Formats: sequence, structure tokens, C-alpha cells
Amino acid sequence: MLTETIFEDPRWEEADLEAWSERAARAALTHLGIAPEGYEIAVLGCDDDRIATLNADFRGKPRPTNVLSWPSEDLAAENPGEAPEPPPPPDSLDAHHLGDLALSYDVCRQEAAEGGREFEHHVTHLLVHGVLHLLGYDHIRDEDATLMEALETTILGNLGIADPYNRM
Repeated sequence: MLTETIFEDPRWEEADLEAWSERAARAALTHLGIAPEGYEIAVLGCDDDRIATLNADFRGKPRPTNVLSWPSEDLAAENPGEAPEPPPPPDSLDAHHLGDLALSYDVCRQEAAEGGREFEHHVTHLLVHGVLHLLGYDHIRDEDATLMEALETTILGNLGIADPYNRM
């Protein structure tokens, strides 16, 4: 399996985060031409309290958020709007760890409800978003945000999920 899911909040098990994570991560890597075999991603399903602590510890923002990502290495492109470097090929003996993701059930559930989106679709979007961060994509610079959002929309469309950025 590409993803290893750790459940700190049992609501994620009931929601099937394990299957959603695997599907989203495989879709993102495959779309980018990266064979998922030989890579791994850890996904933590937690609650608001835990993600607020992680957000404070790693980003200096002591509040809950929907998804956090910790890439194993910096693959970011130097120039705005360019694709990041691909991850190194996996070793024949060990899987190459791309990084870690954490999602808060509470924030994700609330955002899905407020946005009128299916919970599974919203979480899948956040998983694809997080995997792209692990692969060096970002949205700080406008050109990078445009590239990342276009990739997310295409990957989600391939999964039968509507464009989350449709602002009509």
C-alpha cells in the first residue's frame, strides 16, 4: 500500500479514511507520471485538539486546520509556476517515504457542510492537496497556486469529483 493510515480519532475509521487516502494518493502520483509502487505516505486521522497542537508546534499557529503536510524533502521549483523536481526513485529494498499528512475530522466535517460538499469529496480534495504539497507543489506564489489548483481539479475530475474551486 502507498498509504499507512494512523487513527487517533475513531470517526475517521468509520468514514473510511484509509481507503480515501489510498485512492487520492494513487490518483495524484499516477496523474503526475509517478508510479506509486515503492513510495509511502503516512496519514494521521485526528481531531481539532491534536491538529491545533501540531499546527502550533510546526507552523506557530495554535488553531485547528483541515490538513497539514510534512514533506520528507524539499522538491519545490525555484521559479514561480514551474513543476517541482520529481521525487527520487524508490530503493529496491525500502519504500521511499514521501512525507506525512494529518487531517482533523472536525474541521473537515464543518468545511464540507458549510461548502455544501460531500464529506468524502472534500476530504479527498484535501488529501490530493496534501500529497501535492509532499511532492513540492505550493500555493504561496500566484503562479504556483494556479498550477496546483489546476492539478487538483484535474485529479479530482478523474476521480469523478467536481471542481472544488468552482466559484460560480
